[in-house]
Formats: sequence, C-alpha cells, structure tokens
Amino acid sequence: MKPKARKAKSPSNSDLAKSKGPVSKFIAQQYRHFNAAALMDAAKAYENHLAKGGKMLVTVAGAMSTAELGITLAEMIRKDKIHAIVCTGANLEEDIFNLVAHDYYERVPGYRDLTPADERALLERHMNRVTDTCIPEMEAMRRIESVVLEEWVKADKAGERYFPHEFMYKILRGGKLKKSYQIDPKHSWMLAACEKNLPIWVPGWEDSTLGNMYTGHVISGDVKNVHTVRTGIEYMATLADWYTKTARNLRDGNGSIGFFQIAGGIAGDFPICVVPMLHQDLQRPEVPLWGYFCQISDSTTSYGSYSGAVPNEKITWGKLGENTPKFIVESDATIVAPLIFAWVLGQ
Repeated sequence: MKPKARKAKSPSNSDLAKSKGPVSKFIAQQYRHFNAAALMDAAKAYENHLAKGGKMLVTVAGAMSTAELGITLAEMIRKDKIHAIVCTGANLEEDIFNLVAHDYYERVPGYRDLTPADERALLERHMNRVTDTCIPEMEAMRRIESVVLEEWVKADKAGERYFPHEFMYKILRGGKLKKSYQIDPKHSWMLAACEKNLPIWVPGWEDSTLGNMYTGHVISGDVKNVHTVRTGIEYMATLADWYTKTARNLRDGNGSIGFFQIAGGIAGDFPICVVPMLHQDLQRPEVPLWGYFCQISDSTTSYGSYSGAVPNEKITWGKLGENTPKFIVESDATIVAPLIFAWVLGQ
C-alpha cells in the first residue's frame, strides 16, 4: 500500500521574515498569541492577497493623520501596496494641516489631567486638542482655508464641480503650499496619493473642519452653488464604477479586491456596502465579494456597535463570503497599522 503523501509544511513566520528587515523579524519572533498573532496573520494574508494579483482598498477613520500615520501610509501608497483609500474629512485635511504647520503643533502628554479651565486656555490660544496633540487653528486650518477657498470660488464661477479630495489635489499640485512644508514631504500620505492620482472617497465630508468652512462660505455667499463640492451619493456612484471595473480587470487572474479597515465609523461602513448595492440594487451578481478583510478596532461587539461587529456578521449582509480571509485585531490602530504596513513593506 502506497504511503500517503505528507502535506507540505507551511513556512514559519521566521522563515517568511528572513528576507525582511529588523521590524518584520521582531514581529515574526515575538507576535505569537492573541491580538499579536492576529496582527501577524493579517499581515501575512495582506501580503498573500497582493502576491495573487489583488488590489487593496484601505479605510481610515479616527485621528490617524494627526497621529502621523502618513509616515508608513505614504510609503505603502508609493510602493503600490494600497490602490484606493476611503477616509473621513478629518483625515483628508489633517494630513495637509500637519504638512504645513507641524512646527506649531503642541503635545499635551498630561491631557488626562487637564481641567476645564486648562481646556478653555487652549481654546483662547486657538489650539484645537486631539487627545494629546493640539492643532493650531491659524497656522493649519486657516492657512489651508485661504488657499482652498480660491479653488472653491474659481470652480464656482466656472460652473465646475469637484470632489473634496480633488480640491486637495488641486492645491497640492498648484504649489502654493510648498514653501510652507514643515515635515519631510515623503511622510505626507496625501502628497503620495496625489502623485499617484490615487482614487479617494470621503463620505460625510461635511463633518470636517473644511466642510464646516465651506458651508459658511455658501451661507455668506462667497460660493454661490452649494453643489460646487460634490459629496455623498455621487461618491458612492463613482465607488461602484471603480469597484466594478477593477473587479472586471482582475477576473482573468486570481486577484480580488481587499478591504483593510483602520478603526470604524463612516469611513468603513460606506465603502463596504458597495458590494451588496451592486448585487441587490443593480442586479450585478457577477461582481465578486471583497476578497480579504481586516479591521483594527477597539469597539465592543456587545454594545450593538457595527464598528465592533465580528467579520462573520458581514456575511449576512452580502459583503463577505464564507471563505473570505477575515481578521480583526482588537487594539490601538496607531500601534497596529504601522506594524502591519512594516511587514508588507519588508521593513
């Protein structure tokens, strides 16, 4: 009787890290259990997804730009490890705030000890606090407002309409901000995205500093047509078009479109719905499900939070399949995302 052939042994994490840098070697050696192991598994699967010819959409919520995630996110974009981004309006603008006003930012390490009077003192200095970091209103927000307002008014007078990220691309390409750069430009993910003309969707842009400013300029009459900035439903329509075309181009190979979600909220909820919309509302059953899913989250499932829902719940909504590789790392995205990106980049 012929002996059964032994199943080929999968390479160990240490073997996979041999050709990588010291950060990846450290992860392979140390990250073996619990959330650390989930991080390792998600990173390897991300790499495998790309190796099979897949594309990756990354969603960015929370205050990731103020946390300077751009240091690794920009490199992921430049190295073609990310092919599309969905982010909140805050993340879109705060990367550029940081680009031009970094030297004026202030850290507040003891933010937990601030009294209401301390907070009021920050307000009076026009320092807007995000946890332990204060964004300077005049050097960051108002500087960007003055430049983008010119683009809003110019488009408005010409009867042209653009999405929020397209206006950001315009001001970056226009060069008016270049003399104000205060960080290494390679650490700005918006600059990297602009150079690649990366597809970006910004659902709920109205809920952002520049969204509020734009509303003010519409009310004051500086911008005559409220629809000069395109938003919401139009964004979903372009996402549907991108997903359909990208999936079609991948169909001949083994590749699929992956979904890497940093935190929760509208940045994640908005794009993942595009697949059931294509299937159920547009009757396009040939469009594939998302081919990879990972979320970094600290949300609690038992509170009824969609952001905290386990990935399998998404099967019931027609977003993920039974066999879709699924991962959730219940931890701090400011720690986890750079490590996963470091692994994928081979650092």
